[in-house]
Amino acid sequence: MRVTDAPDRRPSRQRRAWDEAPRWQIYLPLSIYLVFTLVPFYWILLFALRPAGSTSLVPWPMTFDHFEKVWNERDFAVYFQNSVLTGVATLLLTTGVALAGGYALARFDFRIKRGFMLALLCTQFVPGALLLVPLFQIFAELKMINSLGSVIIAETVFQLPLSMILISGFIRNVPYSLEEAAWVDGCNRLTAFRIVVLPLLRPGLIAVGSFAFVHAWNHFLFALMFLSDQTKQTIPVGLNTLMSADSVDLGALAAGGIIAAVPVVLVFAFIQKWLITGFSAGAVKG
Repeated sequence: MRVTDAPDRRPSRQRRAWDEAPRWQIYLPLSIYLVFTLVPFYWILLFALRPAGSTSLVPWPMTFDHFEKVWNERDFAVYFQNSVLTGVATLLLTTGVALAGGYALARFDFRIKRGFMLALLCTQFVPGALLLVPLFQIFAELKMINSLGSVIIAETVFQLPLSMILISGFIRNVPYSLEEAAWVDGCNRLTAFRIVVLPLLRPGLIAVGSFAFVHAWNHFLFALMFLSDQTKQTIPVGLNTLMSADSVDLGALAAGGIIAAVPVVLVFAFIQKWLITGFSAGAVKG
């Protein structure tokens, strides 16, 4: 009796029956997660758009009085401008310094390289609160207290270790032979880096820069400790001024929260493609 080579289709059908879950088993958990995610946002919009004293679950009649109040009376226009300046400056400084340091870590070998990388990783376990006293003393000696420059430098220093590690991972994924080919064509190291390597790092630079911007935009502690003048404070500190020991203006607080969240949401909406590509490329060692 000859044994045929025909495959047994029953196990494959059973395998498909187990692997292919019904659609409701996929959509039900996602729907529950979506509800838990969107309800807080709806609640903030509800308090921000409905009139003061209203208990309606629908923001109607709709009003923008809370936005006008926080923007004009509570100086959120000044806070917004200071936050934009701090975030953009931190983004540029962090990206520039991390690019130079990451290139050195990726392309050069030196004696203390492993120890230096370990030190960079260990700094991520240090909370920002432990840096307040030494940073405050340094900025006091430099006459930088109550200056946005102190917050920008502190945010840049806090973001540099992780940014350098990520950038070095992105650069390792760029073949070294591309730079060597540019050298053969007459380029020096800086020109080869600018022409060959830098364009390939765009997703990584966007990922690192956006991470630095969002952290500087949302960080509360440094701005609270280093800035005492109300005209120099940022949005997180401005939100804190809307809460007092006696009462909380929920409508104004919700409107301020939306003003603080909208720029970050817009940034991620425009860069999400490059952000995912950048973090995926930096996670794989080339």
